[in-house]
Amino acid sequence: MQNLDLLLREAEIAHGHLCAGQILGVRMAMLGCATLGIEDPRGLDSPRDRKRLVTFVEIDRCATDAISVVTGCRLGKRALKFRDWGKMAATFVDLGTRPGDPDPVVGGRAIRVAALESSRQHARELFPEMADKNQQQMRAYREMPDEDLFSTQWVSVALDPREMPGYKSARVACAVCGEGINYDREVVPESGPNAGQTLCQGCAHPESRYFQPLP
Repeated sequence: MQNLDLLLREAEIAHGHLCAGQILGVRMAMLGCATLGIEDPRGLDSPRDRKRLVTFVEIDRCATDAISVVTGCRLGKRALKFRDWGKMAATFVDLGTRPGDPDPVVGGRAIRVAALESSRQHARELFPEMADKNQQQMRAYREMPDEDLFSTQWVSVALDPREMPGYKSARVACAVCGEGINYDREVVPESGPNAGQTLCQGCAHPESRYFQPLP
């Protein structure tokens, strides 16, 4: 894997600026990959580890962009999964996929890495002379050992086959709006006016969709 400075530079370019959250994200991903023994998750030098990783992120902040840069996991590749928990944490799942291997292991080895709340106080103690909190944290998060920045926990992640990056499914149309539905996300109500029909999530549960049509 590339060294910290190179990865931080790539994260800065991808995100638009470098901040404390970016540094945490880069180091979090480096620790997760190292713990799993994944040396080249993006397959820059060898395809050995490419497509071996699925990452769950728990916050939609700067760290998430940095994690994506280090791991190569992207939403568009279906290898980055977002859980809106508001936590500076991520879980790295090793699918065990390498060239010549059998099908990926569903629910393979996984390590969850979370930023410690105490890391902020450590940053203040390390560099009390720095008035700018972001600069203080940026410097501290570069230098602090992993054990002072993160907690780690081996976990089990049950990945449904339809959540896998290479999953293929039939495309069906919603009986109400006519829009196509991918990856088995359709709903077939057992009761109500549309019972037995194939619906998209929005038409099946209009009260809970994230948008409401305007008249």
